[in-house]
Amino acid sequence: MMYMQKSMFFPVFLALALIGCGGDDEEERPIQEIQLEKLTATWKVSEVTLDNVSKKTDYNNFQLVLSGNAGSTSFGYSTTGRPSNSPWPQSGTWVFGTSPETQITRDSNSSTDRLDVTYSVSDTQLQISFTFSGTGYPARTANVKGQWVFTFTK
Repeated sequence: MMYMQKSMFFPVFLALALIGCGGDDEEERPIQEIQLEKLTATWKVSEVTLDNVSKKTDYNNFQLVLSGNAGSTSFGYSTTGRPSNSPWPQSGTWVFGTSPETQITRDSNSSTDRLDVTYSVSDTQLQISFTFSGTGYPARTANVKGQWVFTFTK
């Protein structure tokens, strides 16, 4: 009787082990592909700060569109509704930084507009922060330099 219990236990254990070993697509996909899927969207601004001071009224209609295809190394972005003096150009490119889960580089091919950006993203929210020290777009510096934080929703 003891032998029968052990022999019945093995097939059940084997079946459970095989079920538990099912493939997890998230782990097998490159982190850049997973993050690109999360980032690719039209993001509408919900909050903007410059050096911890709200700039939301200047950015009420601001939207950021992040686009790209899996397998590429460079991706695109475009903006709409930006004020006349902004740290955002109308459009450009971006790449993942050294830590793809939290870093991107905006306009990485440009020596003058290259900007390292820290981000966090969920299914419904994107937060981007960066220190801007260049000339604003279009070519103005007043009230553009400093630590920016943009919070977006889908």
